[in-house]
Amino acid sequence: MTRDLASLHADLPVWAAPMAGGPSTPAMVVAAAKAGGLGLLAAGYKTPEALAAQIAEVRGSGAVFGVNLFAPNPVPVAVPDYRDYGRSLQPEADRYGLILPSEQPRNEDDDSWADKLDLLLRDPVPLASFTFGLPGADTVKALQDAGTVVAQTVTTRAEALAAAQIGADVLIVQAPAAGGHSATFSPAQPLVPIPLPDLVSDVRQAIGLPVVAAGGIATGADVADALRAGAQATMVGTVLLRAHESGTSTAHRAALADPAFTETTLTHAFTGRPARALRNRFIDAYEARAPLGYPALHHLTTGLRKAAAAAGDTDLVHLWAGTGWRQAREESVADALTRLAAEAAAS
Repeated sequence: MTRDLASLHADLPVWAAPMAGGPSTPAMVVAAAKAGGLGLLAAGYKTPEALAAQIAEVRGSGAVFGVNLFAPNPVPVAVPDYRDYGRSLQPEADRYGLILPSEQPRNEDDDSWADKLDLLLRDPVPLASFTFGLPGADTVKALQDAGTVVAQTVTTRAEALAAAQIGADVLIVQAPAAGGHSATFSPAQPLVPIPLPDLVSDVRQAIGLPVVAAGGIATGADVADALRAGAQATMVGTVLLRAHESGTSTAHRAALADPAFTETTLTHAFTGRPARALRNRFIDAYEARAPLGYPALHHLTTGLRKAAAAAGDTDLVHLWAGTGWRQAREESVADALTRLAAEAAAS
């Protein structure tokens, strides 16, 4: 079976990125496909059963779609550092009557990796993509033998070369302007600031695999620049956070439109892994104190973040957002994707 972008029949060069934690919904994925593009379900933080239900819902619509998995690549945190950070956060948790799980870090949680892979092999999907780390070459081949196009998210030329070595069909090239978690394989190393078109061009010069460009794309001009640099398609996330089909929380939606938020910044204070978010009080207060440690810090702060989101407290919520967050609008996914594609074609 042919495994390339053409086999996905996604002619619109603007796709809906997977956004774990709620924003990506089956409705978003279906809408992206109906607009002529493609959307990906975010398997991260879901149980295998919840993922299976979302796959069934999207498949029932007849849409071509993908699924994104977090490939295990933990960043262990030392117990003393973890406990110190937990103690520093407990006064925030006290406001919501919470006791943080600050005694023992969950360093080895693999997000039900084996069960989710088994699901994708038993019930193959058109596209499977991986973020944070590399799957084994045997996993890639098994998915390909099942008829699935395999994409790997990369942030550097070196990561792209590693993805090619395990047999990936497609590279999702992510620039550091992206909202939410960076896909970097090396979270302890500072992200090198590089414009997306330059990163795409650099990867394309080194490797002949098809490229989907992501990270900071918010306008038609951004789409056009990425395509001219050699990408076959682009992927947007932040600009869809306020879309009708998005599962973005009320607090997050409000913050994206709030002029009080004036910039995004990279932070590991929420999850122990670098991610781009609207700068808020939590980041200002705790970024310098936070150790690296994923998924341990993610689990440490999850309850606090959920309580704050439910209360509309944007000071303590992870407000993931890329550099183009001002372009996020209240509109349908189809309108957003087709608008960006039309603007790109005209530029």
